[in-house]
Amino acid sequence: MLYIFIRILRIPAGKHLPLKERRPVSIIICAKNEAHNLKKNLPAVLSQKYNDESGKPLFEVIVVNDDSIDDTAQVLQELEQQHDNLWDVVSRDAERNLQGKKFAISKGLAYAKYDWLVLTDADCIPTSDSWLEQMAAPLANGKEIVAGYGGYNKTTGLLNAFIRWETLHTFLQYSTYIMAGRPYMAVGRNLACTKEVLQKAQQSEIWNVLPSGDDDLLVSISGNKDNTAIVCNKTAFTFSEAKENWSEWVKQKQRHLSTGKYYKSNIKLLLGIYGVSHAVLWLSVFVLLFSPYWKVAFILMPIRCIAYWLLWTAASGKLGEKNPVYLFPFFDLAWMIYNFAFLPYITWKNKKHWK
Repeated sequence: MLYIFIRILRIPAGKHLPLKERRPVSIIICAKNEAHNLKKNLPAVLSQKYNDESGKPLFEVIVVNDDSIDDTAQVLQELEQQHDNLWDVVSRDAERNLQGKKFAISKGLAYAKYDWLVLTDADCIPTSDSWLEQMAAPLANGKEIVAGYGGYNKTTGLLNAFIRWETLHTFLQYSTYIMAGRPYMAVGRNLACTKEVLQKAQQSEIWNVLPSGDDDLLVSISGNKDNTAIVCNKTAFTFSEAKENWSEWVKQKQRHLSTGKYYKSNIKLLLGIYGVSHAVLWLSVFVLLFSPYWKVAFILMPIRCIAYWLLWTAASGKLGEKNPVYLFPFFDLAWMIYNFAFLPYITWKNKKHWK
């Protein structure tokens, strides 16, 4: 915690990054039965203020319609008539040589005209019209991978609160690991990279082991301490709707957590130490409370929790996420149960579908 997570204090937040060089960008969105989300969110992507000197958009948006059976094609056709820089790419199962979303990404990459890429999802909406500029700024500074923040909209209920807490936790981990020179993941809801590093990732033998996990594997395969940056500017975030029931959320997490077993060995070791020590800490406290050493638990646990939760508060402030403070202890403990519940997908099982 003190060696890695404390680096959250060094991540600049709210700072508008200067764009040294304005190059054209290809935005790639993979969509499978996303007609509703595309109609709602795609106009915000297409209205980004990233133009050339004449005022024309300096970016293209490639939406890969991954064999959808809803009205995705119709929605895209209507929007294409209004925007010259929108391209609808259709993928079919008959052509498939990669699993799930990996195939859709390969189709988008094949159609992309430009070397700078920004990846997001159909259910995501940028927080501002400078999102694209801010995500591209580190690329202009020589970086090859840019990890952004993809949050979830706040609604009522315990599930929504825990999803936003867990999303904040994930950001706290991957952002501080990037700051420590050990990048291992990002979120595909908000990610920028060069075409070269994505092509490098696709050539790896582990790229096609899962139908999803493209974001994590891209960073794990191609990221290093010199070529990866984190963007923590509220104008550069994306937001989407969180799952509304526990069953759908469990399926989503099974898919997300299936990728971790393919990280580099040193990263798996560090993340494993964190997860195990977190569980041992809470279990030890419960044991100590019913032993002659109960005073140790009452002295040491508050010290640990105050330091830990202060870092959470710092991360929350940088992202503008406002989970109730009184839920921190509950979710801190719940994360131990979370790790036990999803242990099969963390260690050996794989989710076979990306949608």
